[in-house]
Amino acid sequence: MSMSSEPTLEVITFGCRLNSYESEVIRAHASAASIDNAIIIHTCAVTAEAERQARQAIRKARRERPGARLIVTGCSAQVASRAYADMPEVDHVVGNAEKLDPDVWKLLAQPSAKPKVQVGDIMLARETAGHLVEGFDGRTRAFLEVQGGCDHRCTFCIIPFGRGPSRSIAASRVIEQARLLVAAGYRELVVTGVDITSWGKDLEGTPTLGSLLRDLLDSVPDLPRLRLSSLDPAEIDPDLQRLIRDEPRLMPHLHLSVQAGDDLTLKRMKRRHSRRDVIEVAQHLRSLRSDIVYGADLIAGFPTETETMFENTLQLVDEAGLTYLHVFPYSPRAGTPAARMPQVDRNIRKERAKRLREAGDAALGRFLASQIGRRQSVLVEQGGMGRTAHFATMRLPPGGPAVSSIAEIVATDIEDGLLVGSMAEAA
Repeated sequence: MSMSSEPTLEVITFGCRLNSYESEVIRAHASAASIDNAIIIHTCAVTAEAERQARQAIRKARRERPGARLIVTGCSAQVASRAYADMPEVDHVVGNAEKLDPDVWKLLAQPSAKPKVQVGDIMLARETAGHLVEGFDGRTRAFLEVQGGCDHRCTFCIIPFGRGPSRSIAASRVIEQARLLVAAGYRELVVTGVDITSWGKDLEGTPTLGSLLRDLLDSVPDLPRLRLSSLDPAEIDPDLQRLIRDEPRLMPHLHLSVQAGDDLTLKRMKRRHSRRDVIEVAQHLRSLRSDIVYGADLIAGFPTETETMFENTLQLVDEAGLTYLHVFPYSPRAGTPAARMPQVDRNIRKERAKRLREAGDAALGRFLASQIGRRQSVLVEQGGMGRTAHFATMRLPPGGPAVSSIAEIVATDIEDGLLVGSMAEAA
């Protein structure tokens, strides 16, 4: 969860980078409509825990600001609108398409706005507007939306029913947004969406994500760093592979939507890659760029998962060379096929997630140790911290470089899972 606020308009955001991006769009529309004394809860539906946290935030917001209007939106609001509307604390529920419509916020600006629930059929959505966002509150990196929705139907995932079908934002709009953000002072942009490797499939000529990113970097020469959010291992196109090989401004850190390392589990998840595919993709991209590091999403305790099947996922961490793990204990989502499959005991799910996180901690520790003594290009963030090109967090020396600058820092130590840096001498 992230929180940012203005004196009387507060936006509380749960979930993914796309939600963070859209929260800025929501803030801009609500501010333009002169909405005040309001709290907007931007929900996530990926796990039951995310929904629990949203409900908790709703109740807390009502206690702390009893006179404020409380508006709930996002993926959970889209798929469970009636549940939120039935909460006595909630004044309005707004769907995922409606939240990006300025006219909806103009309507909500009226004190007696009706109806309470404004949630349409997201499966009818055919466009993603590509809203221009001038900045991100309190951040040194900015998110760049290229795509929304998803056409795949993984058996565990509710998100396609919250986000609708895949829709690509035109390249010209993406580039325009990138130019605006760079002009605002952002030194790193993070390409985001629901399924970014599907970008272009609904556009004339079916261009690829790699071609979009190449055109973006050519068109915005003042952008120093471009980073990618989650990639589907089955859809890393040849244009993107060439860019990984040839473009130093594309950061050598890729996050892969892996989910499992067992072939039967992957089949039951309805994923489009195999265990071998993940290993081969990782090896091939590392052959193109030797310093590349990988993150990965992994689910522990998927329905029917045996200990042997889980061990295959655990071993994949080392076999594919995964460094940053985003681990979820499986969470049943009502309306998904996996929720109807034989479930693994909740305590076993939690224990397996713990073992995966421990494997991830060990992998990250080995990677950080390999960086000691190396000169790092670091994006300086708030609070004396920074982020290397490989996405490692670094504690910077006191009185170091200015926030939002990119500085050359030498990693000298590891403390509490973070690199510790000192200023690099001039070459």
